[in-house]
Amino acid sequence: MPSRFDLTDRAVVVTGGSRGLGLAMANAFADHGADVVVASRKGDACERVAAGIRARTGRRALGVAFHAGQWDDCERLLDAAATALGRVDVLVNNAGMSPLYPSLTGISEDLWDKVLAVNLKGPFRLAALAAERMARAGGGSIINVSSVGAVQPSVGELPYAMAKSALHTMAAAMAHDYAGRVRVNVIMPGAFLTDISKAWPPEMRSVMERQIPMGRCGEPDEVVGAALYLASDASSYTSGAVIKIDGGWAYRAG
Repeated sequence: MPSRFDLTDRAVVVTGGSRGLGLAMANAFADHGADVVVASRKGDACERVAAGIRARTGRRALGVAFHAGQWDDCERLLDAAATALGRVDVLVNNAGMSPLYPSLTGISEDLWDKVLAVNLKGPFRLAALAAERMARAGGGSIINVSSVGAVQPSVGELPYAMAKSALHTMAAAMAHDYAGRVRVNVIMPGAFLTDISKAWPPEMRSVMERQIPMGRCGEPDEVVGAALYLASDASSYTSGAVIKIDGGWAYRAG
């Protein structure tokens, strides 16, 4: 069974890979034999992560500056990955943003456009382009990182939650369209203690942890098992799925 999770020589692209859940996944993929492209807006941060992966694992790793909300950046990222690694076997659509706003009527058009661009427009374009390349090359896996907000939204994150729920729709449609040639799935995390969580007010974490059946937030490495499953041959019969990793917080999977 361990060989089913082996990613030796697979080429993996992780957006939002320089910190948080993306960083944990990028490191785990390399630990299991993959070559990794780490992509996010800050190219220097990506390259630092890539250098660490190269030094620690001996795998090929590349840092690429990438803006998930820029349509044309998507093809450029895939071209860079293909040039460096020869192909793309796995794409992890992990980049996201959820800025604060005063009220629903206080959401500006600029904020709306930015949130939808980063959380939906870019991931859609990147997945569409990657799926076509993977299908021509014989197959691959696309992992979209959603949020429990997609099925349990709050007023304070509504544009973000709406965009994330659309990733579920996208995965379901693409799973049918590619009929197993490219597997398309969703990881739906709950509250995780990433660097972003350091900005949470103490009462916010307390409220969430009282609502979570396990009584705590997740640690970044607790997303790794699902990511390895969906990236590897262990999930060879899994497509269009939503895997909930939230300590039991959300009531339904999607």
